[in-house]
Amino acid sequence: MATPTLAPPEDVRAAGSTAPPGRRRRGWRRLPFWAGLTAASVLFLYPFLWLLSASLKPRSQVFDNALFPRTFAWGNFVSIWQVAPVLTWLFNSVVVALAAAAAVTVSSALVAFGFAYFRFPGRNVLFGLVLATMMLPTAVTMIPVYLIWNTAGLATTQVPLWAANLFGSAFYIFLLRQFFLGLPRDMFEAARIDGASYWTLFWRIAVPLCRPALIVTFVFELKASWSDLLKPLIYLRDPELFTMPRGLKAISDQFGQSGEQQWEIVLAGSVLTTLPMVLVFFLAQRHFVHGIATQGRKG
Repeated sequence: MATPTLAPPEDVRAAGSTAPPGRRRRGWRRLPFWAGLTAASVLFLYPFLWLLSASLKPRSQVFDNALFPRTFAWGNFVSIWQVAPVLTWLFNSVVVALAAAAAVTVSSALVAFGFAYFRFPGRNVLFGLVLATMMLPTAVTMIPVYLIWNTAGLATTQVPLWAANLFGSAFYIFLLRQFFLGLPRDMFEAARIDGASYWTLFWRIAVPLCRPALIVTFVFELKASWSDLLKPLIYLRDPELFTMPRGLKAISDQFGQSGEQQWEIVLAGSVLTTLPMVLVFFLAQRHFVHGIATQGRKG
């Protein structure tokens, strides 16, 4: 004898088949948000897509504004390696960017930890003076800084491109200090009672707990140093010491508007300059999100 099956009530079936009205209304309300986000993404992505497309076009089609090349000129990326020491410039950029990012991360973290942990008279005034240095335009300090490096005999080397970061950055000091202030002070006091030194407090406790902020600082300065053109223009004379932006400027002068009008080579060099930072930000994006979320919970 077959066992009879009981059909669910009509209201249960109706509830299981359709979403609640409130959820549907919330979905429609979020539609403008997603539409605006998509439009902003396309707006920011379009220049890079145009650059990538133009770098793959023959000379006669570079400025036709088509996002998909009618004819692919893969030889542009072969030519850029033949006309300039791109590999040397990329290596120089990697060395300078890593040195600058490491120097500013370590030095700024040390200063920020000092402002966050130690209590001493005039601490807030001194911290305010550090922040006030951000109001000084680069043009104001450009000549004095050059004279200092020239007196030291380093004005034509790569040292000025990264060594100034050994003294920290006011912006990164402020950023990291906010993270350090969010750490429980009782934890540091307990470690001090157990005999931990100040260096141990910084290296074994503060640094691991603020790793997202340190990674954000490192990546921001890596990008800033990688794309910096002003300092290489001031200090570098030897093409063998050029960073990628300085080398790209030399390529633009030779093959661009004032040169041989071979813009496809200039654009191929621009792609080679841009792609490493796109990859770095792609790999580090979760640390940005984690750092912002951590600051949001603290605030």
